[in-house]
Amino acid sequence: MTGKRRATIIVLDSVGVGELPDAAAYGDVGANTLAHTAAAVGGLHLPHLAAMGLGSIIPVAGVSPATVPRAAWGKMAEVSAGKDTTTGHWEIAGLILDRPFPTYPQGFPPEVIESFERAAGRQILGNKPASGTEIIKELGEEHMRTGRPIVYTSADSVFQIAAHEEVIPLEQLYAYCHMSREILRGEHGVGRVIARPFVGEPGSFVRTANRRDFSLPPPRPTLLDAVKAAGLEVAGVGKIEDIFAGRGLTRTVHTEDNQDGIEKTIEFMTEDFAGLIFTNLVDFDMRYGHRNDPEGYARALEEFDAFVPRLQTLTGPGQWLVITADHGCDPTTPSTDHSREYVPLLVFGPEVAARGLGVRATFADVAASVAHFLGVPWDGPGNSWEERPVDSD
Repeated sequence: MTGKRRATIIVLDSVGVGELPDAAAYGDVGANTLAHTAAAVGGLHLPHLAAMGLGSIIPVAGVSPATVPRAAWGKMAEVSAGKDTTTGHWEIAGLILDRPFPTYPQGFPPEVIESFERAAGRQILGNKPASGTEIIKELGEEHMRTGRPIVYTSADSVFQIAAHEEVIPLEQLYAYCHMSREILRGEHGVGRVIARPFVGEPGSFVRTANRRDFSLPPPRPTLLDAVKAAGLEVAGVGKIEDIFAGRGLTRTVHTEDNQDGIEKTIEFMTEDFAGLIFTNLVDFDMRYGHRNDPEGYARALEEFDAFVPRLQTLTGPGQWLVITADHGCDPTTPSTDHSREYVPLLVFGPEVAARGLGVRATFADVAASVAHFLGVPWDGPGNSWEERPVDSD
């Protein structure tokens, strides 16, 4: 690819690197997803991320600081109120929220549930905070018998609807989510409505890859809008379309798991276009962080590390590879919820100087820096770490 600039941002969903100064306000004192996962398994084997500079960001068992790092490295603080996926991704894309999305530790109020039941034409089960795997164990059999959808939430701002695919077909489940998204606005404007389909028999239910997230539309323009407005491509991989409600994207593809997400990212990287590739790899969070499974979390990190050389090879002249995260989800704590943490920042490319980027004051520095690199106008928040002017192509 010649004469065209492109940035690839890969979000390792929930791979936090230590508590933020305000972690106490979120009940997350002491959280450190990456370091605690490494300690729990006796050290991580991440040679390629280590070579980029991961071990220079914080001490991580098994990940030594690189003598001569291959990338720029640092960590970023979250300014927005909250610790959920939507808030984190929006801030990475340059949209800072000054108030958190609402949460429902006692379940949703009657006006929300009654509105949903009227629209759906049936009553619900649940209406409480719960682990997704546990609530289908608890209520899945009754759901199959009655046909009533299971509604639940968590410590995050989510309205989740679980349904067996043979009881409520996927299109019907997605329709319920669309209805819920219309109901959940204003005072009850949760960050995401999530479809949580599952299959199997009582005692052996399994959630499927047909999950869908329905986010509020971003209230202000993001990096994605800026890149698209400049006439460049914006390709979303994984949950990106859902998180941004389709805004600012020119192409999008959903994925089944981390490996599929990486392969789809690689497919985009082999194409000849200028602009942005934005990828979310959700398995760290969904499959391991929320299930307090440090062994699985460690495996997922090591599996991603094995792909890093391919990603680097495809990051040619005039291109960046940015690896970061959106929040934490420490699998070693009693909590199964997200944690308020710094996130790692690794920036690789043939023209990227290997240097420490320090502690960035906001995730929005990614948006400002990528916009600067691409030559796209940006008047949103954040400061570019790319201090040298970028030659026009």
